[in-house]
Amino acid sequence: MSYTNFTLDTDADGITLVTWNSPDRSMNVFTEEVMSELDKIIDQVVADAGIKGAVITSGKDSFSGGADLTMLQKMLAVFAKEKGKDPEKAAKLLFDNAGRMGGLWRKLETSGKPWVSAINGTCMGGAFELSLACHGRVAADSDKVKMALPEVKVGIFPGAGGTQRVPRLTDQQQALQMLTSGQNLSPQKAKAMGLIHEIAEPAKLIETAKAMIRNGLKAVQPWDEKGFKLPGGQIYSPAGFNLWPPAIAILRRETYGNYPAAAAILKCVYEGLLVPFDTALRIEQRYFTEIMQTREAAAMIRSLFVSLQELNKGARRPAGVPETKFKKIGILGAGFMGAGIAYVTAKAGIPVVLLDRDIESATKGKAHSDSLVSDQVKKGRAKPEEREKLLSLITPTADYADLAGCDLVVEAVFEDSAVKKAATEQAEAVLKSSAIFASNTSTIPITSLAKNSARPKNFVGIHFFSPVDKMMLVEIILGKKTGDKALATAIDFVRAIKKTPIVVNDTRGFYVNRCVLRYMSEAYKMLIEGVPAPMIENAAKAAGMPVGPLALTDETAIDLAQKIMKQTIRDLGDKAVDPKQMALINTMVDDHGRFGRKNGKGFYDYPAKPAKKKLWPGLKDLYPQLAAEEVDYGELQQRLLITIALEAARVMEEGIVTDPREADVGSILAFGFAPYTGGALSYIDGIGAKRFVKIAKGLQKKYGAEFKAPKLLLDMAEKGETFYERFDPYAKGDVKQAA
Repeated sequence: MSYTNFTLDTDADGITLVTWNSPDRSMNVFTEEVMSELDKIIDQVVADAGIKGAVITSGKDSFSGGADLTMLQKMLAVFAKEKGKDPEKAAKLLFDNAGRMGGLWRKLETSGKPWVSAINGTCMGGAFELSLACHGRVAADSDKVKMALPEVKVGIFPGAGGTQRVPRLTDQQQALQMLTSGQNLSPQKAKAMGLIHEIAEPAKLIETAKAMIRNGLKAVQPWDEKGFKLPGGQIYSPAGFNLWPPAIAILRRETYGNYPAAAAILKCVYEGLLVPFDTALRIEQRYFTEIMQTREAAAMIRSLFVSLQELNKGARRPAGVPETKFKKIGILGAGFMGAGIAYVTAKAGIPVVLLDRDIESATKGKAHSDSLVSDQVKKGRAKPEEREKLLSLITPTADYADLAGCDLVVEAVFEDSAVKKAATEQAEAVLKSSAIFASNTSTIPITSLAKNSARPKNFVGIHFFSPVDKMMLVEIILGKKTGDKALATAIDFVRAIKKTPIVVNDTRGFYVNRCVLRYMSEAYKMLIEGVPAPMIENAAKAAGMPVGPLALTDETAIDLAQKIMKQTIRDLGDKAVDPKQMALINTMVDDHGRFGRKNGKGFYDYPAKPAKKKLWPGLKDLYPQLAAEEVDYGELQQRLLITIALEAARVMEEGIVTDPREADVGSILAFGFAPYTGGALSYIDGIGAKRFVKIAKGLQKKYGAEFKAPKLLLDMAEKGETFYERFDPYAKGDVKQAA
């Protein structure tokens, strides 16, 4: 029998090698077809008396990325359609579909013949659950091998036996840590936890797996044998009593109850370990069915899996422009941002010329890369030879002539129009006519900077976030004259350095900074109202934000906030900035010398390590304080999220961002907008435009014009539309030109 996704080869010992190699895919993933074929393969192995056992491996560099989550999206679409006709029948259909993969793995492990998983590369989600169902597990001794059950990161959980097999192979504490964090495991860590049996040299992986079968591997899992005992003890044991109460509290502390899937993992493990294995799988299936119906799962799967993948593959790249293969890239300015951009470029294997006003400054910028990569070597995340290679790709210079031959130049000099003008002119004088020039400005409109260029169609904005090596989002800013080649080249560059590009039209603050400034501004208003600072920061975290707005202001610098406010007043007039907020920032900077983390004092105090930062006690003396019981804590959370979401809606209305995928993914990757919502626009869609507008109007009456809903939202509320309907990214001609 032949298969589309698998090849079978039985050796003289009667061991069948099942090689998974799905055509037209860079990585194997589970689809309906793949699972149907696996089902038949299990039957074939069982039926053939000449087959003693089977080894499953991959024909690609990686093992598998797990399930194709678009399959889950389709499943949910069918459920939504059927629910209107017959809710009970729809629920049963969803339950059966949710259990299909888990049922298949159970069929494999109870087939009566031994199976071994030979893990040759990345093995994620459902693929690792398949491996756990195999009687033997061997991983290649390679940096490429990473195993994980990362489903919680996209709003679901390992629902094909993962929550039951992991805590039956390792102790419950390690199991919970792995399942609720989605952490990657190296072969060594997985073996130490008892999740795999052996580690083999890559060239001997298949032979090692086959040897397990030849040496009499039992075709029965430990939990199916009489007298099986849980590693680390039962739930109701001294160890269990020490683990479970704090585990529940820690989950609450880390998630604030915003992630139903994380809570479901604890329930699955706790309840599942109290019953026989098949009953435990049914419990898992029920919780999985429940979680799949949550708003959080739908929103997170769409934004953090589907949309993120599409954007990473260049969804907004203009069609018909040949892909750029970068031979040399120039970076102007070797300060913190420029040095960071040089590092990520060299890390991607692209030669970099790092230019500054003198060779000492440029060399200092290269030293930043040395510091970052040396730290990686020290932690065992990089090899010494990788450090040498990376540093050899960075050439520090003070001579513009060294930029000759660059395909792309990224300008990251001081935020001053005159300095940027000089840098642009000197660089263009030596660049080939086809080269693209990009500015990393965060405040100056790209269209005005492009006036300094002799070829504005080749001028584009590439806005990185700090620190460059850690922040995964890059805004690509289109000036009025930016051409398709410049946009395509910018997207190619961002993809080459393994970051996510979003395309934004030219405006003050672009997209991300506009939203972030609203977040901070709302916190300043709260302080002025007399809301205690700890309540503001805690409300932000309870709402799902990773960093409170006051801590975020400290990170970006309070004196920078002061400069932005003053510049805004100069450009747009006195009414553009709330005078009370200006007074607060002036008091912090001018009267108290509190600039933020950089000088060790801002809204927080930053004592020497290992002491932790703490809110500055003097904040409560700046304004009369409200008693905690006078403050509506839920409303604080609402205000902080809604002010950002309204700004995202305004950005869509103005045509600054034209694709809701970019607005959602951008809001999560850039400043961590409550990931459980799916992003700023999905937050509105989840609440519903009509209800959202009603909430915003209530807040507008109490707190002012920043909560005024734009006309776009009012229109959507009237028509009952969502952003993904109004701005359907999959409509014909889907790559919208932003400018």
